[in-house]
Amino acid sequence: MAQRNPGSAAIGYLPDETPSIGKLLLFAFQQVLVMFPATVTVALLTGFHVSTTIFASGLATLCFLLITRGRIPLYYGSSFSYIAAIVGITGASRFGVTAPDALISQAQFGIIMSGLVSIAAGVIVSRFGIEAIERVLPPTVTGSIALIIGLSLAGTALTSVAGYSNGDLAGNSNLMWIAGLITLLATIGFSVYLKGVWRQLPILLGILVGYAVSIPLGLIDFGGVFAGSVIAAPHFTLPAPSWAAVLAIMPIAIATIPESTAHLFQLDIYVNDLAKRKGKGEYKIADKLGLNLIGDGVGDIVASMFGGPAGTNYGENISTMAITHNFSCAMLAAAAVISILLSFVRPLSNLINTVPSAVINGACVFLFGVIGAQGIAIMINKRVDMFDARSLAVIASILIIGIGGSFGFPNGMIPAFGMQLPAIATAALFGIVLNLLLSIGRKEEKE
Repeated sequence: MAQRNPGSAAIGYLPDETPSIGKLLLFAFQQVLVMFPATVTVALLTGFHVSTTIFASGLATLCFLLITRGRIPLYYGSSFSYIAAIVGITGASRFGVTAPDALISQAQFGIIMSGLVSIAAGVIVSRFGIEAIERVLPPTVTGSIALIIGLSLAGTALTSVAGYSNGDLAGNSNLMWIAGLITLLATIGFSVYLKGVWRQLPILLGILVGYAVSIPLGLIDFGGVFAGSVIAAPHFTLPAPSWAAVLAIMPIAIATIPESTAHLFQLDIYVNDLAKRKGKGEYKIADKLGLNLIGDGVGDIVASMFGGPAGTNYGENISTMAITHNFSCAMLAAAAVISILLSFVRPLSNLINTVPSAVINGACVFLFGVIGAQGIAIMINKRVDMFDARSLAVIASILIIGIGGSFGFPNGMIPAFGMQLPAIATAALFGIVLNLLLSIGRKEEKE
């Protein structure tokens, strides 16, 4: 009996594989659609320029892929963890109102300094190895953080599907629900039942179905698509030294390292699963954590040099890659180039802006759930002992602080000791410290 080729039934692209040009562009555009809503939202919340933020996202992604030599398939987008710290500098008080250039410049300086923190952490990890970082960031921490990242976004997805924006109903909620639910069910159906290359485009296809449904429902306004100039350069600003911005923004980088680590471990699991099914050797992506952190820091610096907010590798894009089994770095580079072009070609970016939030977030209900599920996958893959008291203490603390803080307080900021603490970052730091404290004497006990 002939042996079955282990790669015969495996469909997908590994980091060093490149789809044909037509597929490449379709896959890349799907990645752009996925990152677009969150990246633009950060700009609108912090007072940064939207077109500049889109440009910075694409350029930082290209630099990340260059720094990591195409070995780590990640897309760089604006981070929600920095919002409160940046708003403290820009003074953005109203959604969508751009801050003065002078204040944006000060925030840029703080973001650049935070990038240096990530680079320093990456150098330390590269010098002392993954074992050193796993003592600080075990799967109980990284898995739990990935889980709360997904779950903390659940409220955003559902309220947007229901037609709410900043707590106010923006449109006909019933029509929004119809568009959102159709998008969600179409996306799930495409990911489960389609075959071949079409199975790798469930997000794009689901959003297109939702968009088509939204037109007769009256949820789309095409009036602003060709408003203004066809070609217009983004509004660039230069950083200006500000120690207040450094003190406000730089420490956030420490708290985002566990998030970036969790994303990398998620990626490692899914890439190697595909490699095994294709009969390929192991892709040691988790071992490149130091390189990932250096690339993340470079991304922050590059984005901020032009006037973009601080960022991170995007869980939404990782989820899309996991669902579609497409981890091609060439595809992500194409997505980055498309983003840069969108920042200059106003009608294209305006057209994407016509996609109703209910449609985008209908797909995100699926995507955000996958992010949370990947956190569980990390703990299963690393064989975390769920009956161990120490593990349970770390996991429980991170989950409740992260989820409780995200939903219990406005904008996910926990008021404590005269400060506003970002829920996910606070949960991560608390979990790291608690794990280190509970690990004291643990080696001796095992012996």
